[in-house]
Amino acid sequence: MTAAIPDISFRGVSKRYGDVLAVDRVDLDLPKGAFVSLLGPSGCGKTTCLRMMAGFEQPSKGDVFIRGDNVTGVPAFKRPVNMVFQHYALFPHLNVGDNVSYGLRQRTPKPPREEIAKAVDEALSMVRLSGYGQRRTWELSGGQQQRVALARALINRPAVLLLDEPLAALDRKLRHDMQIELQNLQRNVGITFLLVTHDQEEALSMSDSVCIMKDGRLVQIGTPRELYDEPVNGYVADFVGKSNFFAGTAGRAHEGLIDVTLADGMKAAGRASKSTARPEQGSLVLVSVRPEQIRLVAATGDLPNGVAFRAEARVLNRIFLGEQTEYIVTHERLGDFMVRSPRQGNQATAFEIGDRVAVGWSPDAALILAKE
Repeated sequence: MTAAIPDISFRGVSKRYGDVLAVDRVDLDLPKGAFVSLLGPSGCGKTTCLRMMAGFEQPSKGDVFIRGDNVTGVPAFKRPVNMVFQHYALFPHLNVGDNVSYGLRQRTPKPPREEIAKAVDEALSMVRLSGYGQRRTWELSGGQQQRVALARALINRPAVLLLDEPLAALDRKLRHDMQIELQNLQRNVGITFLLVTHDQEEALSMSDSVCIMKDGRLVQIGTPRELYDEPVNGYVADFVGKSNFFAGTAGRAHEGLIDVTLADGMKAAGRASKSTARPEQGSLVLVSVRPEQIRLVAATGDLPNGVAFRAEARVLNRIFLGEQTEYIVTHERLGDFMVRSPRQGNQATAFEIGDRVAVGWSPDAALILAKE
């Protein structure tokens, strides 16, 4: 059976601006109908990749394909992609309907007026703005303006919709609501979406797959769960969610676990990531433990069954987050690290700053990563 042709492919794509190598030998496929995110910090090359997909930039090396056709060198207006910008880029002198229909009205030959009006109505209905065609853009909320920008991009039925941090200008609650709307919209229209963002929550909550970038290169591609549970290195573990890292030396492997000697001879054990090779005995490693995987009790209390590592620590900071409490605790040899304790019913075990506590985790909660 022949494999489906990706909607967009990069083959050995690099982009250089003078002495700066912004994108370095990237190979990437966007499957048809998928919701994919490029995730990374500022300056990692994700926006440059987006601009090369759109045709606003051309690769210094390598090729860009859209549905199997090599579009390297093809300008933006000749590519079957549309882009939604961070600040929407709506025309203030046009009403909502004219903003949405702008792309159709630039076609040669221009579609009949009735056809354009029908397409505008369908596009506005798609983003839940039916009846807003005569409104002025400045009369709309930020979320409504963003949906107008989406309608304008979708009315041409592009092969791929490119989203350049489209939720960055929205407040937290509206951003969360729009994440759900974008997911639903993508499923309904069936168009491939590519989202560029530095917001891990945004990428993890909406995407079928996430591409982690660093210094112009792809570090790991996977589903949100794969990236969270099986990162290839400390960079991914730290960027996707939050994690605590404890330096040590790898010992022997047994029963799927690896023994580790931590600072000052403390002993621990953990599992190797399925996404990378098992660290060799004697090599320097990082023990990565997610804050929610660490158990926290009073210093005189008993940790749950299955907890193999135990240490006594002192609470430095406490942040109440509603459904959980975030603690920063300190240990004389392990240093400072984070613990997230879930709320248990109406009674949450609350520790005060300065309290002595016991912390621990099970071997399955500790991920052993090679130290880079």
